[in-house]
Amino acid sequence: MKIQSSKALLTMALFVGISSGWAQQTPATTVANPVNNYNYHDAFGPNFYTKNGTPTRSANGQPGVEYWQNRADYQITAKLNGTTNEIIGTDEITYTNNSPDKMSFVWLNLDQNLFKSDSRGNAVVPVSGSRNGAQGQVFDGGNKIKSVKVISGGKKKTEIEAKYVITDTRMQIFLPETLASKGGAVKIKIEFSFIAPFEGSDRMGVLETKNGKIFTIAQWYPRMCVYDDVKGWNTAPYLGASEFYLEYGNFDVKLTVPANHFVVGSGELLNGAEVLPAEQFKRYKEASLSDKTVSIRTAEEVASTANLNASGQKTWHYQIKNARDFSWASSPAFILDGAKINLPSGKKALALSAYPVESAGQDAYGRSTEYVKASIENYSKRWFEYPYPVATNVAGNEGGMEYPGIVFCGWESKGQDLWGVTDHEFGHIWFPMIVGSNERLFGWMDEGFNTFINSLSTADFNKGEYVEKPTDLHKGAESFTRPDLETVMSSPDNMKEANIGMLCYFKPSTALIILREQVLGKERFDTAFRTYIERWAYKHPQPDDFFRSMENVAGEDLSWFWRSWFVNNWRFNQGINSIKYIKNDPAKGVAITVENFDKMAMPVVLDVKTKSGKVSRVKLPVEIWQRNNVWTFKHDSTEEIDSITLDPDHVFPDNNETNNVWTAANGKIEKDVVLDGYLGTYSTSRAPLKIDFTEKNNALSVLITNYPKFTVKAVENEKDVFQSAEAGLKFKFNEAKTGFDMIILSSGDAIPFTKN
Repeated sequence: MKIQSSKALLTMALFVGISSGWAQQTPATTVANPVNNYNYHDAFGPNFYTKNGTPTRSANGQPGVEYWQNRADYQITAKLNGTTNEIIGTDEITYTNNSPDKMSFVWLNLDQNLFKSDSRGNAVVPVSGSRNGAQGQVFDGGNKIKSVKVISGGKKKTEIEAKYVITDTRMQIFLPETLASKGGAVKIKIEFSFIAPFEGSDRMGVLETKNGKIFTIAQWYPRMCVYDDVKGWNTAPYLGASEFYLEYGNFDVKLTVPANHFVVGSGELLNGAEVLPAEQFKRYKEASLSDKTVSIRTAEEVASTANLNASGQKTWHYQIKNARDFSWASSPAFILDGAKINLPSGKKALALSAYPVESAGQDAYGRSTEYVKASIENYSKRWFEYPYPVATNVAGNEGGMEYPGIVFCGWESKGQDLWGVTDHEFGHIWFPMIVGSNERLFGWMDEGFNTFINSLSTADFNKGEYVEKPTDLHKGAESFTRPDLETVMSSPDNMKEANIGMLCYFKPSTALIILREQVLGKERFDTAFRTYIERWAYKHPQPDDFFRSMENVAGEDLSWFWRSWFVNNWRFNQGINSIKYIKNDPAKGVAITVENFDKMAMPVVLDVKTKSGKVSRVKLPVEIWQRNNVWTFKHDSTEEIDSITLDPDHVFPDNNETNNVWTAANGKIEKDVVLDGYLGTYSTSRAPLKIDFTEKNNALSVLITNYPKFTVKAVENEKDVFQSAEAGLKFKFNEAKTGFDMIILSSGDAIPFTKN
């Protein structure tokens, strides 16, 4: 082994010592704030996505070249008994298997079984009560399945009794023949009945009014579970809190009801001339051509006809295409009015309202059609065109519930509350009726997105009639990120019922507002969000598809954002650490140091006010936190600072406001270290090394021979001492500044240097 010279050994030892110090660095904490929960590796680490793109779901967030989904078309006939509240029906389903897998059985949802006394959903209702389930009603709830048949053959059809098993709210049907993949179809016929609950988990029900019952009917027919490329069959039971995941198809529905009833439903009324009185049918057509609300059935007509011809029957025929569900409402008590909806393509649709006299009045449902029209037109222009021929708002005993082309809103709602619930429920046409996400697992993908778009439409409506002040997120910070809160990514069935409003609605919608206004900007966000809707219209996106689509279209890695708001329940706390005037002269500007104390990283927004009253807004990108807990920047002011306010508009959920404001009256101004005396080139007799000290942006930079340049900071309470924790080095200058000792932190070794 060759023995090296002493100089070479010393140089190598010095290099190893410095390198070891550098390699052993950990996320830094500051002397001023020793407690800091922020870890930039957690926030900005790579590999946010746990799997690569697939042939069915591309890495860029759009459906893959081999994307597929199955289809369910329905022909339904049903009869309502207005006295017993029983509905008896026949459901013919044509199920098309576009998957690459053969099927020997299929799964269906029997949602009405939630209301059976022994259902799982009933079992998880707390003793204190819940909006879910039948809300205490004791009745013979649940689906009664009379028969299940598979229809086979061409012109000569054969009906074969099928074996089936019902488990809570699911039914498994075993097919007599294997269903082929990639386009194989089977027709299933089911005879069913159920009694409509009065309070159907706040999603359907029966409301008593002075002119008769209002039936708002949903989750009422056996319907297909989704078979997808992610989980196969999605068979999570309906427990009440989590909503639905459904296939798209066409619906042809005939509803036989008492003759004095009026029926509104998803889609288009095909036999209006048969079921509506001639004068009312004329008004119905006039409404479809009018920008102003047209009365179709008046309160006086309700009073004079509600109790007539109750023993007869009428059959109402509805049809809706490319929809994931069908719902309807029936009552002798309906006042009806409508108006034309103008769509961007030039197409027209009909805004319709159905409500009892108890809900009438210009402070209530008298403006419902105006609200429906404005809401649909706004979303159609901003995001994606409304696809259905009619949009109907029904006053029922639900707080608010959405279905394709029809919504049920609280009959007592008025004014701003009625606008809010109407706009919210029709916003659901875009999420999840058009963009068909899995509500049962990811409630935020429809409720959160919808609450977000509601904030924009409300600001637009009638020149801001109901516009609300921006939420003060400092005041709401604790409710957004309290430690016992589940994550947004949790299923609604997997979170406390009291937390659903925050986690499915407000927290994700607030996140999108921040992403739009503080991170991406409105134009980039809107383009990306609109593209996501267009890509996944009438398809089944997963959370990753949304995240990837937003990132790829906007051109940003947003993993830090998704981690903060959706994947984790991280808290946020930015603070002003210190300020000092450059070279202790206010005319030369000020160095402001901010710190990120908690897990969530966000951009920095602050206002700097000078003694003359001038206020300058400073914005720093989130990248300052990509490898730092603390960040110092220079602000080019020319006079003394009066105050500095961090997040002045309260747009971030900051849990600690006490460190957000610095004032000259109460704040400390640190003394700046004048660096001139330290600048120059230094060398040591112990090794062939030179060290150059230079000043840039009021920071002392160090360049060692054959080593990356780095900066050092003055050590608090130590005169003429500078340190870099990252480099693992400390520099202790003599009083004359003619030399220094370089101390290797990992070993404590000191090497003397002299200024050249």
